[in-house]
Amino acid sequence: MKTGVSPTLTHVKRDPEESRWRPEMGVFGLLARVFTYARPHARTRNWLVFHVVLRAGLLPLCTWVMGLVISGPIEHRDPSGIVMGALGFAAAALLTNFMFHFRYKYALELGEAVIHDLRAAVFGHVLRMPMAYFDATKVGRIIGRVTSDIDSIRTGVQDVVFVSAVQAGQMLVAGGLMLYYDWVLFLVVALIAPVIWVLNRTFTARVMEAQRHATESFSRITATLAETVSGVRVTQGYARETVNAEAFHALVSDQARYNLVSARTAAVFLPLLEFKTHLFTALVLVLGGWRVLSLQSATPVANIIQFLFLSVLFFEPIKVMGNLYASALSAMVGAERVFRLLDTKAAWEDAPDCIALPRPVEVDSRESAFGARVEFEGVGFAYEPGRPVLHGVSFIAEPGATVALVGHTGSGKTTITALVSKMYLPGEGVLRIDGIEVERLVSRSLHEQMGVVHQQAFLFEGSVMNNIRLARPEASDEEVVRVTEHLGFRDLIEALPEGFATQVGEGGANLSVGQRQLVSFARALLVNPRLLILDEATSAIDSLTESRIQGALATLLKGRTSFVVAHRLSTIRRADLILVLQEGAVVERGTHAELIKRGGIYAGLHSHFVEVGGGGGRSGFGSRS
Repeated sequence: MKTGVSPTLTHVKRDPEESRWRPEMGVFGLLARVFTYARPHARTRNWLVFHVVLRAGLLPLCTWVMGLVISGPIEHRDPSGIVMGALGFAAAALLTNFMFHFRYKYALELGEAVIHDLRAAVFGHVLRMPMAYFDATKVGRIIGRVTSDIDSIRTGVQDVVFVSAVQAGQMLVAGGLMLYYDWVLFLVVALIAPVIWVLNRTFTARVMEAQRHATESFSRITATLAETVSGVRVTQGYARETVNAEAFHALVSDQARYNLVSARTAAVFLPLLEFKTHLFTALVLVLGGWRVLSLQSATPVANIIQFLFLSVLFFEPIKVMGNLYASALSAMVGAERVFRLLDTKAAWEDAPDCIALPRPVEVDSRESAFGARVEFEGVGFAYEPGRPVLHGVSFIAEPGATVALVGHTGSGKTTITALVSKMYLPGEGVLRIDGIEVERLVSRSLHEQMGVVHQQAFLFEGSVMNNIRLARPEASDEEVVRVTEHLGFRDLIEALPEGFATQVGEGGANLSVGQRQLVSFARALLVNPRLLILDEATSAIDSLTESRIQGALATLLKGRTSFVVAHRLSTIRRADLILVLQEGAVVERGTHAELIKRGGIYAGLHSHFVEVGGGGGRSGFGSRS
């Protein structure tokens, strides 16, 4: 992720890709897909469904028993019948609440299980995406998918789905009993139902659109916040605090506006639903009273009382589900976004017939055969279509050779190392490692035989020991210490406050830049790699420290095929092959002595370096590209 001032801090704009994407599965399709993650937890799911069905039937049963007691023992003044009826009602109510306990318990357990598996699936999918995906996607947006979006799905699973299922079942049972008691009055319900359906469909579309925009806006806020915190040094260094704060306020206001649209729409919809309930009750009272008073009707008062009780039970779920409306829409929007990420196909992935890169049985860095043979044949590459970074690059790195890449910023040095690492695939031409086209290699088998040290060393939260052991978790403490001793800086690590147990902090904040670089060296070399990539790896190390590791570095480079992007002449001059790049093309190649004798671009860069200071300092041979 680039640091500094985010482009989103200069204007408020929705991600066009997110804005134009719409779910193709619909609400029920999204629900079905969410619940595919419940299959491994079938026992919990089945018990939950059982208690949902039972509770949905027991709630109307309690009301029905109460109506029977009123129309029976109470109407006939039967004390014993009243007592028995009350006991029956109490038993039904107790059983209903007992079912509620288990319904709630299993809903929480299933929701947690589904979210656990879904979050793990998203995290695993993100880790498998190639570098091109991360070039185009802000880290805050990914964080939003794994956190807030999945949390909204949790609410949907634990509360909305099963509460709504209970309420829907309650409506069905209550509706059946209402039809049994008075089918004429039930026709009133049938006439109101289409009106409610139209209202629901109209307001759902509006609220869901507003909710989608609000969620996308929150994702932009998360992305901007993450980027701003990462680049806070740049922000403060250029006195951008006020400007960035004002722009961030605009993002927050944008999100608040969408939330208000959603809230206002819901504020109109929910009272309308409640009004329909009150209107229906009034109609039942008028129509039911007329039927009781009518001489042609034989409708007893007890039936009207039962019908009124059941009508309350029938319409109460509409209010309950209306209150769950916002959570339901938030869950649907969250599910859209999460599944969109899961459905995002990688620009490329290992084909099923890819083969593993063979590793020599005898791993001995003293033999040149240990390194891999790397061949570029007319390789071209572009991060963006129509903007090529490399043009027809061809060279061969023999096993055990050290290849130095020299050139100004943007010449393609780092891009070559990224292609060797199979972080990207060539756009044209052929790249072979040990005679196998890189497209046909299993990426993991290649990465397991590589060591990489970048200019910006990234460390994970934990101790120095664990960070060095990252690539080989099974390595013993003695092996880790031995690697640092071999590199010549064991004493520098042991001089830290707690030695190898020193906590590096977030991103290695507790260590200096040079110390982080040394940890990265040890981490890369602990795996005993066949391919070694040093991308300006010694640029952050002072001259005194570098002089201590040059001998060990020379020993470790021997036998390994190494690609070195360096600023220091001391590292470049010992390379077996120096490639001078200019605008993505190799313009000169040879050893240090050959290129100096030739008097071309490299010789000019070398002369300039000697003029500005010489020695083992920075060479002026260019920087990252």
